[in-house]
Amino acid sequence: MQVKSRHHLRSDDIQGIREAVADHLGVDIDGDTFESVEFVSARYELVLVDGEPAVFYVDDDEPFLTVRGANDYEPRTGVVTVDAGAVSFVSDGADVMRPGIVEADDAIREGDLVAIAEETHGKVLAVGRALVDGDDMVGESGKVIESIHHVGDELYEFSV
Repeated sequence: MQVKSRHHLRSDDIQGIREAVADHLGVDIDGDTFESVEFVSARYELVLVDGEPAVFYVDDDEPFLTVRGANDYEPRTGVVTVDAGAVSFVSDGADVMRPGIVEADDAIREGDLVAIAEETHGKVLAVGRALVDGDDMVGESGKVIESIHHVGDELYEFSV
């Protein structure tokens, strides 16, 4: 991934990121330095927190934790949990289907970004966009989350 620009964020931008992530995921991002990274050809912007790729913006959405950020800060809301049978598929970037979901936050609304965690250890494997509300995610068939970012993709592997 080729970096187009990189700069430190102002305190009001940092406060906006902290508030948005707290509202969506119930976590407090604590860091000394926040830097914005824009890529030449990517559909998102990245925010480094103390040099780690912790937050990103997808398609002009509110800021959301990356997979690495979600594993560092452990979201309490906006989480969908998948069973062991779905782990390898989700980790490879597959969209999430109803049969693989064991639990979903009822506050999730269609169109929201969500963190997708595995059932055994609670580790976040991916970030996706909800195609249905959280209370309609568990079931027998159908795609319910479009994968956006997952373990092992370019964003996950990005380092400074």
